[in-house]
Amino acid sequence: MATRIDRAQVAETALDLLNEVGLEGLTLRRIAKELGVQAPALYWHFKNKQELLDEVATEMFRRMAESLSAVDSSTWQSCLAGSARVMRRFLLGYRDGAKVFGGTRLTGRSYAGPVEEMMERIVAAGFTPSTAARAWFTVNTYTMGYVMEEQSVHPVPGGERDPAYDLEDRADRLRGYPLVIAAGAEFFGEMEAGFETGLHAVVAGIEATLLPPDAAGVE
Repeated sequence: MATRIDRAQVAETALDLLNEVGLEGLTLRRIAKELGVQAPALYWHFKNKQELLDEVATEMFRRMAESLSAVDSSTWQSCLAGSARVMRRFLLGYRDGAKVFGGTRLTGRSYAGPVEEMMERIVAAGFTPSTAARAWFTVNTYTMGYVMEEQSVHPVPGGERDPAYDLEDRADRLRGYPLVIAAGAEFFGEMEAGFETGLHAVVAGIEATLLPPDAAGVE
């Protein structure tokens, strides 16, 4: 049984438990049981569950940092799109991954290096620091929101579709509303293809609205 623990150990254990218990079941008591300690021992490191989730999200970012740094950066478009794909893949690897990651406050500075590299690449393409930040934030929030929807359809990584999102059943329930039926098929059908379509639209929108006109074509 563990007798001495630190923040990193708690966060790693919590992240490893996530696929088993989901966000709702990820309690300090459950993590303490996994570590072989009493729950009060964790309060030396985390005042509440939100502080724990902040550290768990930071650990998630640490695990994806190497892949983010390896993204194709030959163009700003490939840099942004590639980073979005990396984030989506990692978030999908954890049950409720997007809910855990979204809205948390990353701790420490481990996330700063990969983000700085990406921002440098985007600024070098002609964006201002402000519009580069807005570009990344837009892609980031699109990705987290999309994955959150994906994880409603497929709650367990690699698992079956939630019956509530069965497209045939949905179409039966919505007879007489053909456009709503078609929208559901688009939203909840081929979700990977849908992600790519939406990502292309987001990047094109960034180019149209955030890239200064005199920077077009600069790489």
